[in-house]
Amino acid sequence: MFCGIVSGVVPGVRVAEDADTYAFMDINPGSDGHLLVVPKRHSKDLLEIPAEDLSAVAVAAQRIAKAVVSELGADGVNLLNCCGAHAWQTEFHFHLHVIPRYVDKSKDRLGLPWAPGIRGDALSISALGNRLSNALA
Repeated sequence: MFCGIVSGVVPGVRVAEDADTYAFMDINPGSDGHLLVVPKRHSKDLLEIPAEDLSAVAVAAQRIAKAVVSELGADGVNLLNCCGAHAWQTEFHFHLHVIPRYVDKSKDRLGLPWAPGIRGDALSISALGNRLSNALA
């Protein structure tokens, strides 16, 4: 569907566009002003997107986040990518959510899916960190 939005075949509310990216409003917003930034070239997800397209999306998202704060009065911004069905990805075209966050909860319907501040097991954290470090070496 996102390729259709980028090409203009599927309707969408365009927010910004450049040579490599397209940003449009999310039709299932978690907060007022929630939008998506996608690469114009199709990539399924974070594991597949070329580095140059990922960089372009990140830079566009930062530019848009600044506008969300200055123009919409957001108190903060979340950038969110979901990679894979078990990580809540429902549209298999890489996209980055730009989600304005507000103190005023009438504008912001999101909540955290986990409880921050609850420490994990130190040995497990260390073992997983070492495993990943070795894999990346």
